[in-house]
Amino acid sequence: MAFSIQMTLNGDKRRVDLDDPRVTLLDLLRERLGLTGTKKGCDRGQCGACTVLVDGRRINACLTLAASLEGATVETIEGVADGTELHPLQQAFIDHDGFQCGYCTPGQIMSAIGLLREARVHGDPERVREQMSGNLCRCGAYAGIVEAVLDAERQLAGNTERGAA
Repeated sequence: MAFSIQMTLNGDKRRVDLDDPRVTLLDLLRERLGLTGTKKGCDRGQCGACTVLVDGRRINACLTLAASLEGATVETIEGVADGTELHPLQQAFIDHDGFQCGYCTPGQIMSAIGLLREARVHGDPERVREQMSGNLCRCGAYAGIVEAVLDAERQLAGNTERGAA
C-alpha cells in the first residue's frame, strides 16, 4: 500500500513516498532520506540515540510511525547548524567534552535543544540530569553534557537579551 505524506524536514517542505505504513521515522530518515545523523541504538525507545524534534517536542524516532507525521515539522541534527556556524549547543558539547565516542551525541543535542526550548533548566544541573535522563551515554560523558547544556542555556539567554535590547 503506497501513499505519501507531507512534512517540513529541517525547514524544507517535503513530500515523502511511503511504501509501507509500518516504517518508523528513524528508518525513513536513515534509510530512505539519507539523514544518518539520527542513530539507531536500542530500537526500543530506551536509549535516546534517535531523539529528534517533531513540532518542537522531543520524540524517539524509533517509536514513531512516519505515516503519523502528515503536516508535521521534523528537526534532525542535520538541520541544527546555520550553514557553517554551529548551534550554541553543538559548540558547547565541543567546549565541555560532552561526548567521547559520539554515537549518542546527535540524540543528546536534539534532546537538549528541546529541553532549552521548554525552558525547564533555569541553571540547575539536577534539572538537566533529570530532563536528559532518557538519553544514555555508554561512555559516561554526563558531566560534560550537563555543563554543555548549562553553558548553551547561558549563551542563548544572552542572545535573547541582546536581541530584545
